[in-house]
Amino acid sequence: MNLIGCDFSSSPSQRKPIVLALGQARQGRVQLQALQTFETLNAFGDWLAQPADWVGGFDLPFGLPRELVETLGWPTDWTACMDHYCALERPQIREQFAAFCNARPVGGKFAHRAADHPAGSSPSMKWVNPPVAYMLHAGVPLLRQAGVHLPGLCAGDARRVALEAYPGLLAREVLGKQSYKSDDKAKQTPERLLARRELLSALERGQTRLGLRLVASNALLGRLADDASGDALDATLCLMQAAWAQQQHEAGHPQYGLPPCDPLEGWIVTA
Repeated sequence: MNLIGCDFSSSPSQRKPIVLALGQARQGRVQLQALQTFETLNAFGDWLAQPADWVGGFDLPFGLPRELVETLGWPTDWTACMDHYCALERPQIREQFAAFCNARPVGGKFAHRAADHPAGSSPSMKWVNPPVAYMLHAGVPLLRQAGVHLPGLCAGDARRVALEAYPGLLAREVLGKQSYKSDDKAKQTPERLLARRELLSALERGQTRLGLRLVASNALLGRLADDASGDALDATLCLMQAAWAQQQHEAGHPQYGLPPCDPLEGWIVTA
């Protein structure tokens, strides 16, 4: 089975493209075969729609917090909720989410999904630092238009399976709170380079709870280490999470390792 890991951007460009890690897994080894980039959402959407067989981990939220949706009076069926949300313009999203936060006490401004705590992920309603609300707004329509299968959320082509992934979950298992990436050139330090190398070394040795070993050419490993933005490495971390999900599926798990979860919020694979 082909596997993909996706480091997504809601506004891709030549400087900051969407990055895919492409590979396969066999007997506990995940072979990273190539990296591919997309500089526009349309190009990425066209790729997703191509007939193929793959299981992918995508670093973007697939759902919104139920508390937020119910407070705003939006539909609580996932498909209807996404139709409503993705029809909004970004300024409308920012205005409504900011009003929600402003009405709440300090320390509890944002609503969270159930998966946020075990994954350590940002609330999917955040519109800045990082703008994951806009990532959902840009990415989920592409997945739906491509007709892929979203386990637990929306049935689709079972040959193309998309799972919400979060690279920070796997990175923190190895590095703790140590930073390994930055888009700010002033923060692309030797210490962060060493952290990326440490993370890659742990992945190669299989020293994570996923029990999988990363295998790649020296050239690809060098690209992962040298990419100070961390985008290629994040895509590879998502690839590892997709490999774990496929392993669970092959062992008989009907939802690719996802636990029973809220069908409005979804879940983050391996959380």
